Amino acid sequence: MVHYKAPLRDIRFVLEDLLDVYSRYKKLPGFEETTPDLVNAVFEEAAKFSEEVLTPLNAVGDTEGCQLIDGEVKTPTGFKEAYQEFVAGGWPTMEQPVEFGGQGLPLSIGLVIREMIGTANWAWGMYPGLSHGATVTIFDHGTDQQKDIYLKPLISGEWTGTMCLTEAHCGTDLGLLKTKAEPNDDGSYRISGSKIFISAGEHDLAENIVHIVLARLPNAPEGTKGISLFIVPKFVPGDDGSPGERNGVSCGSLEHKMGIHGNATCVLNFDDATGYMLGEPNKGLRSMFTFMNVARLGTGIQGLAHTELAFQNSLSYAKDRLAMRSLTGPKNTDGPADPIIVHPDVRRMLLTQKAFAEGGRVLIYFAGTLVDTVDKSTDPAKREEAENLLGFLTPIIKAFLTETGSESANLGMQCFGGHGYINEWGMEQNARDARIATLYEGTTGIQSLDLLGRKVLGSRGKLLKPVTAQIIAFCKEHRWNRDMRPFVIPLWKSVKRWKSLTRRIGFSALRNKDQVGAASVDYLMYSGYVLLGFIWAKSAYVAQQKLSSETSTDKDFYQAKIQTAEFYFAKILPRTATLEATIKSGSKSLMAMSEDNFTHH
Repeated sequence: MVHYKAPLRDIRFVLEDLLDVYSRYKKLPGFEETTPDLVNAVFEEAAKFSEEVLTPLNAVGDTEGCQLIDGEVKTPTGFKEAYQEFVAGGWPTMEQPVEFGGQGLPLSIGLVIREMIGTANWAWGMYPGLSHGATVTIFDHGTDQQKDIYLKPLISGEWTGTMCLTEAHCGTDLGLLKTKAEPNDDGSYRISGSKIFISAGEHDLAENIVHIVLARLPNAPEGTKGISLFIVPKFVPGDDGSPGERNGVSCGSLEHKMGIHGNATCVLNFDDATGYMLGEPNKGLRSMFTFMNVARLGTGIQGLAHTELAFQNSLSYAKDRLAMRSLTGPKNTDGPADPIIVHPDVRRMLLTQKAFAEGGRVLIYFAGTLVDTVDKSTDPAKREEAENLLGFLTPIIKAFLTETGSESANLGMQCFGGHGYINEWGMEQNARDARIATLYEGTTGIQSLDLLGRKVLGSRGKLLKPVTAQIIAFCKEHRWNRDMRPFVIPLWKSVKRWKSLTRRIGFSALRNKDQVGAASVDYLMYSGYVLLGFIWAKSAYVAQQKLSSETSTDKDFYQAKIQTAEFYFAKILPRTATLEATIKSGSKSLMAMSEDNFTHH
């Protein structure tokens, strides 16, 4: 019974009113023809496909799951037909390079389409989603021959891609991986080893699967400095590029997961499989970061998707479900009880979901504009600025939005009360599907160490400074605006504390490096809450300007933006006070206990 309606009005607000993307596109070579009429027509069709084709398959995928039969994976009923329709419609080609069969739209537009698809059916959306990362990695690091062979079928959707990193004994610490790559006389390599947790690793949707695999050459240096990257196709392409003989890669088993059952998460065995080096020897991890960064943005979209799905369904339920009377008097006088949306605690849950969904949407779409700038700008300074900002934001997008996505999915269940854990409503599936997003592509803890250790302290504050400076400049610009003071004053104070906490952690880490690990997750969440505070303050300002315009339409829409911003500053941003206290508490309480004393015996 889960339903989804693409939030096209809010998408237009973010792209046009907040980010002014069409002015940006005019300054980027190749994007000048990206007009609102074109983009909105694409969004309308993407919404239709997501709502009518993919949403009904969401519960089907969860109930049926994938089946491994004689080494081949059968996807749930309707998945293959939906994928064929997806390919026939040209959807995989949208933001891909024109020279390889793509349509050349900005990535920021592609992210919107991926949000719609992912919210409608995350498990299905992962199949084409992983292909995008494989495409970008080959485009950035492949030889001309590799690009000629692999990019066109990947971009068209005839083939799909995967990312093969993890092994049973190593997840985040990839320096421990054991998969081997032995050179052949013809320049190819024999790949041998096993990879686990490979999403979309085997399926019946496309005629070939292109695995991007980390492996170790003979006599390679120990650790991460001895890792190389390889293309390992399921079927080795012939001279004409068509799939040839079956390669030595097979699905050993399907993982039994708590959620995302419609996507095949595989153990893949490589037995002298033919592979082709991608990039330079022993520099594979650096090349793989291209794929991993794309995947981290994609996982941020997953957090947004589960938030949006929870919000839409719990909102409609809260308007219909009758229970008790409002404490301020009956609101549904003709009925036996009031709809539960009148109760303050239900509104707390709904507004939390709404604030995270609409705020997170801005954060992800903004990141998309940064990718556009990195890819297309002719100004080296602007490219560097965008790349630095993207590097800073990526771990926050991945970790903060998946943590709030999991929180929102659980709030969605809570709004349904007892019906929330009954699977026919779809909310318990949404909660199960959301939970994995905080784990894969680097856990929240790993993303937090990346943010605080590498991006902030590692750059000596260089990457943080322009972010805080931009927020403070906004606060100064609007500090005398009476309507904006409820937003800019607490936001300004939060940014000052953000800078102070950063200095405090940096100084304490000089004496004890465990202080970084002790503070990192709280620091990332603090950063996320402040960034969303900035987004909501800007959203409120734009909405105020729209309401004061004589030609303004959608007054209820803009009023809701202001009221959601008021809620965020009253009920969500104050979470930073607790995080400030826990950050300041340091590592002592974490590290004092001996390992033996952890036992309860």
